[in-house]
Amino acid sequence: MSNHFDLSGRVAVITGAARGIGLATAERLADAGADIAIVDMDEPAALAAAQSIEKRGKKAIACAIDLTDEHAVIDMTDEVCAKLGGYDILVCAAGIVGRNAFGWDTSVEEWRKVLDVNLTALWLCNREALRPMRKQNRGRIVNIASIAGKEGNPKLGPYSASKAGVIGMTKSLAKEVADTDIRINSVAPAVIQTPMLDQVSQETIDYMVSKIPVGRTGTTAEVAALVHYLASDECGFSTGACFDISGGRATY
Repeated sequence: MSNHFDLSGRVAVITGAARGIGLATAERLADAGADIAIVDMDEPAALAAAQSIEKRGKKAIACAIDLTDEHAVIDMTDEVCAKLGGYDILVCAAGIVGRNAFGWDTSVEEWRKVLDVNLTALWLCNREALRPMRKQNRGRIVNIASIAGKEGNPKLGPYSASKAGVIGMTKSLAKEVADTDIRINSVAPAVIQTPMLDQVSQETIDYMVSKIPVGRTGTTAEVAALVHYLASDECGFSTGACFDISGGRATY
């Protein structure tokens, strides 16, 4: 597929890239000319995704790590720079939903797990990406948040809180580097048809879709198209923003 946002010569690191939004984004950015680092805990799936990217004519490596491990994220960043020759784009798509439960039935362990994966690990990836980006005075970071981070979904308290944190952290970091050519934005999808929905009850899915005026779930390709723009040089005057892709659900 041809597009106007050329990423030739860029290196893009995408977390959660073995499937879902992450994989769709990796494929789209590769088709735009970027070399790709597939970052995912699922090593066989990450290797398969990297091989599929190479078949599209671009360099790709697979990094199978636990993103909640600070030292693993630091090492991954160094590996990307060494093997791909740079670090220009970060897309943080890795995440978990957590158990569907009322707030009063949620354990501290469940709360911490979701926050660790969805917020702390994402912050670590942002922090480390900014090392090479600040040295070159250029870069693009796109953090995948959720409409749940703005509106809150019942029985998904830890998930909603973690995604609200992603939006707030993105705004903060973006302001800190606004005087450079580093742009940091977030994306807030409504419910998207991905394997992550396997973690969600049908009742919750029906509730979320009922709030979407378009009347359907979104696709990974639609999210990837928005991320592609935010990862490109064309996105020069938008930073610290949260871009909704919600089928009309978002009201603010």
